[in-house]
Order: sequence, then C-alpha cells, then structure tokens
Amino acid sequence: MKISVIYHSETGNTRRMAELITSAAAAAAPGVEARFFAAEGVDRSFLEESRAVIIGCPTYQGSLSWQIKRFIDAPGVELAGKLGGCFASQNWPGGGGADFAEMTIIAGMLVLGMLVYSGGITQGQPFLHFGAVSARSPEGIYEERCIKLGENIARKAIELFGQD
Repeated sequence: MKISVIYHSETGNTRRMAELITSAAAAAAPGVEARFFAAEGVDRSFLEESRAVIIGCPTYQGSLSWQIKRFIDAPGVELAGKLGGCFASQNWPGGGGADFAEMTIIAGMLVLGMLVYSGGITQGQPFLHFGAVSARSPEGIYEERCIKLGENIARKAIELFGQD
C-alpha cells in the first residue's frame, strides 16, 4: 500500500507536518510505504501507484497556497478513486484560514473523483475535523494531530483497498 503526502512549505512548518504524517502512515500497519514530496517535485510514478494522497499547505490570505492550487488543478496523474486527506498550517491558533484552505483542498479532491477522509471526531482525540492543523509559535506544530491523520488515512486505505 503506497501513500503520497504532497505539500508546499515556506518556513518549514508544513514540511514538518508532512514528515510527521508520512512517518505515522508508514508505521500504522505493515506493508504501508509512505513518502512525502514538495508540490514542485512529486514522483509521478509513486503518486500514480498510491492508494491514498494527503495534501497540505500553509495558509495565504485565508486560503491555500497557489503552489498547492496549481498541483490540484494539474496533478499530472489520475487521482480518481484514491483516498484523500488534507492538512494546513496557519500563523496563529485563533484563526488564519486553515479551515478554508482545507475545505478548498477537499473541494479539489472531490472534483477529481477522490474519496475524502480525516476520521473527524469518530476516531478519538485529538479530533481532526477536516484534517490536521498546526499554528506557529507559541503553540508550534500540533504533532499529535499530524500523527493521528497519518494513522487514520493509512488504516482507512487498508480498509477500503486491502493490502497491496
């Protein structure tokens, strides 16, 4: 079972989230191979073979980054039927557009024919709602949310598609 994590990062926070999500997905079950890629350097063959794709970015002007929007608009491979998840980083915990960024990613995934999942509040704490969110200091990256998203997506992909 292959899982691709696609991200854009300016300061390194979103990259760190991608690393945590990838590690957690790979550790969630035997046989899961997860890799993360910057949106500008995606391994298209690995992406094509992936059963799940998790996409994340920092927020800009209350929405997603143009680099991730460009990737969603032209992923370069067929994503229909793949399981999708999302994550976002924002400047502060009181808001900053992460929910809107995640909903925009989700909308793109649905248009591309993907199945979207986070686990929401059904898989215990920490609750993910739309996906994992982190904020800049003083709180920092909410590692437990990233780990939970990686685990949830890997387990759901295995449930849906079996072990490849």
